[in-house]
Amino acid sequence: MTFGRLNGWLVPLILGTAFALQALAPRSANAAKLDAEGLFGVTNLWTIHLKFTLDQWEAMEPKGGLGPFGGGPGPFPGPGGPNGNGDNLRPRGGFGPSMFLAPTFLSEGDSNHDRQLSQAEFAALARKWFTAWDTNQTGKLDAGKIRAGLDKTMMPPPNAGGPGRGMGMDPGGGMNLQGPKGKRNGLASAMGIEFVYVHADLEFEDRRFPDVAVRYKGNGTFLESRNSVKRSLKIDLNKYAKGNTLAGVSKLNLQNNVTDAGWMNEGLAYRLYRDAGVPAPRTAYARVFVTVPGKFDRKYFGLYSLSEEVDKHFAERNFGAKHGAIFKPVTPSLFADLGPEWSKYSQTYDPKTTLDEAQKSRVMDFCELVSNANDVAFAAQAGNYIDLEEFARFMAAMVWLSDLDGIFGPGQNFYLHLHPKSQLFTFIPWDQDHSFGQFGMRGTQEQRENLSLDHPWQGNNRFLERMFKLEAFQKLYRARLQEFSQTIFKPGRFTNQVDEIAVAIRPAVAEESQTKLARFDKAVAGEILQSGGFGMFGGQGIKPIKPFVEIRTKSVMDQVAGKSSGQELGNGGFPGGPPGDPGRGPGNRSGPGGPGGFGPGAFLGDMFVEAFDQDKDSVITQAEMDQTFAKWFAGWSGDQSGALSEEQLRAGIDKDLAPTRPGPFPGFSGPPGPPSEK
Repeated sequence: MTFGRLNGWLVPLILGTAFALQALAPRSANAAKLDAEGLFGVTNLWTIHLKFTLDQWEAMEPKGGLGPFGGGPGPFPGPGGPNGNGDNLRPRGGFGPSMFLAPTFLSEGDSNHDRQLSQAEFAALARKWFTAWDTNQTGKLDAGKIRAGLDKTMMPPPNAGGPGRGMGMDPGGGMNLQGPKGKRNGLASAMGIEFVYVHADLEFEDRRFPDVAVRYKGNGTFLESRNSVKRSLKIDLNKYAKGNTLAGVSKLNLQNNVTDAGWMNEGLAYRLYRDAGVPAPRTAYARVFVTVPGKFDRKYFGLYSLSEEVDKHFAERNFGAKHGAIFKPVTPSLFADLGPEWSKYSQTYDPKTTLDEAQKSRVMDFCELVSNANDVAFAAQAGNYIDLEEFARFMAAMVWLSDLDGIFGPGQNFYLHLHPKSQLFTFIPWDQDHSFGQFGMRGTQEQRENLSLDHPWQGNNRFLERMFKLEAFQKLYRARLQEFSQTIFKPGRFTNQVDEIAVAIRPAVAEESQTKLARFDKAVAGEILQSGGFGMFGGQGIKPIKPFVEIRTKSVMDQVAGKSSGQELGNGGFPGGPPGDPGRGPGNRSGPGGPGGFGPGAFLGDMFVEAFDQDKDSVITQAEMDQTFAKWFAGWSGDQSGALSEEQLRAGIDKDLAPTRPGPFPGFSGPPGPPSEK
């Protein structure tokens, strides 16, 4: 056979095979035009290569904070490496008792709402707590009473009225998820961890961007991955080299999916919101490689999900306006009245755009309405501030997803957009890795699958309580639930979407780790993932998407039809919460509360006993408690201003309320129990 004759049939065969393989391969720059629509696509898989100098790589390591919930430095220089914690000094309270106690001291003692405690207020707080905790009025407190008192104070029973409080999992405000003034919010920042941008070069497929800005991102996901190199990243193309964009965007968010064995929660949740008519980020995937001279030579860090930034470009595309205001609130008390000065609101609402005075006033006016208006006035005016149709769609999708790491829980992971013309607030979802009922820190699996449509939030939330009582909202909300139950809330749609994405990203998962591939395959198949997975919530028996959507769909349809009322979470987030609390956290809906339970008293009680019991007779009197509070005030108010700021409270609490017994996290005592067996 001559070469010419061979070429006549061989070339078409080769080309045909190539086209067939290309059709089966994930979409890339060779198959998709890199415009704004081509960049994002739920099955798009791109290749990213970041190049750092050694000094910039090391400079990116955050200063302050601890490893994952107190973990020490890991084995790698730079991320998780020796001295990777920076100066190793305890920052702004760290992950210790001040995170929970400082906000509780303020909410309980700040009678004039000036965000500080005067000497008189501090002394009054000691008397208030002693009286409340001395339940049988003996004039004495023992360890059991103090533990029960802390449980009651920090985890009040449902419908207790007044401002909510809480510790850690209670969305009433006990865990401070706000960073220092002017810094980013979130758990990592509250622990004193700050992310800094450094210089790097970026290759995105065949496109090169010299001198981009890169920093780490995330809160829980960062803490869980701090001892590894695969951390979530934010890339700003425009910070150092002005005018740089990629397919019309200037910022790229790369999520490491440490909490999601299937790599799909966020992408499919955002897709559901968009299908529901809610503005939500678009997504894709990326294989990320990193080069650092002397350390990494195009090292594969792993598969990341790529999410659209919520910024002016996002607003223009979704709302037709660049000049609206964008906020990223972090508060369990959304739209609570904090007074007439914007300085009291700024950190809580964390504006991402420059605000004018009218925009600031719009936020404060609505806060005043939510907090203080009577029911008639609120019903008449709420629709002048909130886009009720969009809010109904947002709530319908969020409650179906049983997303308890956002507005239904600690009050984070969403954006607000204030339209420049309509002056209406619109809600935008964010950070959906714990969607599809996969936030194991709140409620049982059964509760998340059957989450109430009428009361899906945990704890006291005046804004949601008022909105869900609003007839105009309820009419729209119920209509959307009815509509979506017949259209986008169909289990088969999600099954197909999971399978479609799995085909596209499975090779990239396999390239990262065979262990992760095995868990990925189980997640895709809908098998329950047992404990021992990646990240804090990697296992714990939480159901993947496929089995969850089957049960959740039936529960929502039964509730819409009036056949079921669903399940409420109550107010607690710890097993063994306060007596009478129906929502006692994972695995225990009716277990014992009070002393000895897994509540705040179990972890903080011994610290208080040690501090108060001056004569060491295991009994605390009012005089001892008064003397301790007086000593604390004198020691903590170092500037002698006559009042304790939150910063002073946090520093003092972490200094003088040290643990007396090792607990699950550094800075906490362990729960009381029998001595360990030798």
